[in-house]
Amino acid sequence: MADQARPESSSARKHRAILDTAEVQFLRDGYTGVSMDELAEKSGVSKQTVYNHFGSKDRLFVELVTSMTTGAGDTLAALGNPPAVPSELAPYFTRYAEEQLRAVLTPRLMQLRRLVIGEVGRFPQLAAALSENGPERSIRTLTALISGLADNGLLVAPHPELAARTFNWLVLAAAINEAMLLGDGAIPTASAQSHHAAEAVRVFLAAYGSVN
Repeated sequence: MADQARPESSSARKHRAILDTAEVQFLRDGYTGVSMDELAEKSGVSKQTVYNHFGSKDRLFVELVTSMTTGAGDTLAALGNPPAVPSELAPYFTRYAEEQLRAVLTPRLMQLRRLVIGEVGRFPQLAAALSENGPERSIRTLTALISGLADNGLLVAPHPELAARTFNWLVLAAAINEAMLLGDGAIPTASAQSHHAAEAVRVFLAAYGSVN
């Protein structure tokens, strides 16, 4: 008989409650519009408990960003083994691109991006946290993948990190820009996302696909 999952500890429940409240408060009121006193009250914990768990408002926000962007950064892990032959490249990268678009193009993540951009002049560390835990994390995993595929002769990528950045923004840049500027109604449909993913992969493989 399989072991049952252990019940969540009181500390873990409080940690999650604070993060859940922080997401609602930050996205609604902005970074400067949220106080630790208010977070504590709405989370049902003491102010000292909030500080015990996170240390500061900045650190709380950084952890919130990390938790909100985890899905986008972990796309490769969900795809299984990387391509072993050239015919597997396009399907693999297309699945990756579709999953990235699905994970990133959500109203809550677009709202988070708008919040961070609005505060970047006063709080550049917030933008740094979003960049590090969002696109940069994805680019690091893509770099490792592309490097391995190049070593195996499946891609021609003398500069794997540049190739990873190129592919990442081929997939995401236009869609994110439209959603950021035009609102959630501009988030592409699932069908449009699939079409865009396939085109981004076609362009990427035209540039980096092996000639062998």
